[in-house]
Amino acid sequence: MSGAFAAATGDGPPLPEADAEQRSREVRAAFEGLLQIRRLTGRRGGDPAARPAAWERHQPVRAVALALEAAKQPPSAVDATGARVATGYRVTPGERPGTAVVEWLGPPGSGAAQGEEAALTACATALDRLGWDALLYRGPRRHRHLEVEPADRDPRA
Repeated sequence: MSGAFAAATGDGPPLPEADAEQRSREVRAAFEGLLQIRRLTGRRGGDPAARPAAWERHQPVRAVALALEAAKQPPSAVDATGARVATGYRVTPGERPGTAVVEWLGPPGSGAAQGEEAALTACATALDRLGWDALLYRGPRRHRHLEVEPADRDPRA
């Protein structure tokens, strides 16, 4: 892989399986970088996992996608025509600034809708551990999604 690292949002091409180990190293390095930013910019003595850093709050789609990928949740993917080709999470901007929406999507007939509640619950658990509030909602046609925003918990609590 070349160029700058970008966390998988679920709207890109499938991640190459041949580069899985390299991708895993890149995700680990990016996630460790995120935790280091939290350590350096957070309150002294606080848990770096307790609160998103300022840059995460300004780029929630990237931050949430990195958190999910680091938690080994699979991203969805699309082909060159825009057709969904892999089942997994998709992160998009929320309606309010500083928020993101996480959906669980897959190709037609993949059964993604049947597993979305359990998969989104696992995503919410991973995000909660990193200081994000992820609330599960049911929208039109009973489609579930998470609305994600930074938690305002005190890291000293």
